[in-house]
Amino acid sequence: MIMSRIEAPRSDDTAATGDLVGLLLGGLPAEAVLTDPDVTASYANDMASFCPAGAPAVVVLPRTTEQVQHVMRTATALRVPVVPQGARTGLSGAANASDGCIVLSLTKMDRILEINPVDRIAVCEPGVVNAALSRAVGEHGLYYPPDPSSWEMCTIGGNIGTASGGLCCVKYGVTAEYVLGLDVVLADGRLLSTGRRTAKGVAGYDLTRLFVGSEGSLGIVVRAVLGLRPKPPEQLVLAAEFASAAAACDAVCRIMEGGHVPSLLELMDRTTVKAVNAMAQMGLPESTEALLLAAFDTTAPAADLAAVGTLCEAAGATQVVPADDVAESELLLQARRLSLTALEAVKGVTMIDDVCVPRSRLAEMLEGVDRIAEKYQLTIGVVAHAGDGNTHPTVCFDPADPDESRRARESFDEIMALGLELGGTITGEHGVGVLKKEWLAREIGPVGMEMQRAVKQAFDPLGILNPGKLF
Repeated sequence: MIMSRIEAPRSDDTAATGDLVGLLLGGLPAEAVLTDPDVTASYANDMASFCPAGAPAVVVLPRTTEQVQHVMRTATALRVPVVPQGARTGLSGAANASDGCIVLSLTKMDRILEINPVDRIAVCEPGVVNAALSRAVGEHGLYYPPDPSSWEMCTIGGNIGTASGGLCCVKYGVTAEYVLGLDVVLADGRLLSTGRRTAKGVAGYDLTRLFVGSEGSLGIVVRAVLGLRPKPPEQLVLAAEFASAAAACDAVCRIMEGGHVPSLLELMDRTTVKAVNAMAQMGLPESTEALLLAAFDTTAPAADLAAVGTLCEAAGATQVVPADDVAESELLLQARRLSLTALEAVKGVTMIDDVCVPRSRLAEMLEGVDRIAEKYQLTIGVVAHAGDGNTHPTVCFDPADPDESRRARESFDEIMALGLELGGTITGEHGVGVLKKEWLAREIGPVGMEMQRAVKQAFDPLGILNPGKLF
């Protein structure tokens, strides 16, 4: 990690840390309050590169809503910043500590409180791991679609805080579309309930949606009501190889224009394919310039794959391989799942961008990334949720080389600028955090920033919730 420090306003009292810990212990068990610097340092940052992090004064691990309220009342009384955290798998620095802060880790609040097959909802605490929820609702014949790549580790609270996406978004949408209601502890310790348990509801402003993607800057989510779907059939996968990224992107456009609704539509460029081959010896042809993976979880997936295979061939696919069964489908998906690990192995460290563009301009995005990689003499692989236009250009660099680190950061910024030029957005699912603060202002403009800050002021007038993030 290449990091400087985040500093935030806190009490001027030099005895503040002692007072803080003492007050926290008044409403928390001793084992929930961590002060050993070697331990608290391990909570300092998430998985993003180039994001500053500070040294927390204390880490707390509450188990109940009342304990979270106590933490926030204490923080308000002492004017101490609070940084909420989940599993810290984020990629924007949104969970990074600031100097002297309370790190509020919600991983111990990990209960699934209710699964209701009639209302098709689940109610859970923020520390529930995404995969654990998915498996639990699956036992009831239900499905929770949002599936970030880190789903075996990431938590529902973190997913809500960063408005996470995943591989299935092309058909099922993102986290925000499944959050029906929230219980939120506000900066001053009050408990706010938003949203509903019903299938419909439009009473008042949509405060629930406001908290989704707010990165812990408006309040602390302590309970979530999540919408569920009936569990779909197992999906079948098709892999199509192309002699150019442009041809693969043309196939994506043909598939979407043709009205097809794949459950997954993923793209890997030649750099990523080579990295996966080098790490896992998967036998993918080295001549492949782009690999497109399409999946269907319909009642007749083989017919859907055949139709999409025809469209891929019309776009110039050099080879189309449809899976015959679920086991073969999993083998085809393995290359995609290994992509980021394989790219990290190229240099040891990566910066993962998260630029989303209109599908119709996906080819321009990939071509532009190629030019940027050549300009800065860097390895930049691209994996993409192609059905959404959500690209993840991944910059591989050696953090021990100052010049290469500089070029990595500059290339990252050029990629974001390219995304905006193509009518896109700086983040499709990873959030703003620390990494993209400057770019948020460029995307939404001065009036947008003024309104964002006004919302922040209304919920957090002292500015103690996750300071230094977003703006």
